[in-house]
Amino acid sequence: MRTGVTVILPDERAVCAVDVRGGAPGTRETDALAPENLVDAVDAVVLSGGSVYGLAAADGVTAWLGARGRGYGLVEGIPKSPVVPGAILFDMANGGDKRWGEDPPYRELGKRAVAAAAADFALGTAGCGYGAMAGTLKGGTGSASAVTHDGYTVGAIVGVNSWGSVVAPGGRTFWAAPFELDAEFGGLGPEGLRAGPDAWGLAKRPADQRNTTIACVATDAALTPAQAKRLAVMAQDGFARAIRPVHAPFDGDVVFAISTGRCPLAEPENYVLARLGALAADCLARATARGVFEAKPWPDAYVPCWRDLPS
Repeated sequence: MRTGVTVILPDERAVCAVDVRGGAPGTRETDALAPENLVDAVDAVVLSGGSVYGLAAADGVTAWLGARGRGYGLVEGIPKSPVVPGAILFDMANGGDKRWGEDPPYRELGKRAVAAAAADFALGTAGCGYGAMAGTLKGGTGSASAVTHDGYTVGAIVGVNSWGSVVAPGGRTFWAAPFELDAEFGGLGPEGLRAGPDAWGLAKRPADQRNTTIACVATDAALTPAQAKRLAVMAQDGFARAIRPVHAPFDGDVVFAISTGRCPLAEPENYVLARLGALAADCLARATARGVFEAKPWPDAYVPCWRDLPS
């Protein structure tokens, strides 16, 4: 089928917010995350392939969580309601078998993904990025993290299915090269970063208007819903650092932000939040490059990958 699902499963219910920048998003339960609304935490976040069909992956995750007594609930004896927002990317035109009729596979894929959620997971052609394309290169699932000098952790996970290119024209240097740590996506450095106006390199053709890059950033800093929203807004800059162009009318770019709340936010809070947001953007840029760097062709199929580019 050349598609997949990724589930971000916090150990406990977590504060969550979302920021949508793309002009063609596909989302579930994002309105519930507004700071003025009732929901104050989520049970999981789902990133899925499958376009609109992929939204059903969250149904499977919801059923799995509800069966284990997890979710929002106030009344004794009434089943809890898991809060599971999600977003989808378009991987329907990659040649995989999509002849599922009235039984799309995403509910089952969601259940499998949440049951398999773990600290260690595969990058590249895996999860929500299994069927993805990053410009004209194979896209994938990427992740990166960092720890601040005063002990806050920030991480990012992304499904890279962008219309824009993740590498500079005429070479294989990632746009995210200035933010790379420990040669995590090739160690080429930023020397090859150059482009003129409209020089988009390995972006998709104008007719290929079926894209989306979806992500979740997370921190152990204790944030309010409004502060988590600011984290998501700032994290979107990671896409701008790693993809050119981005946030187009036919992209569905979405970033969720999760706070596990394990580390109190030090004073002054806005300064610390600004630092976390900047770091989240860096991590998301790195994760985007890593998703493409680690990507490999599907079994029994050829698709251009970053590793195929001339050095």
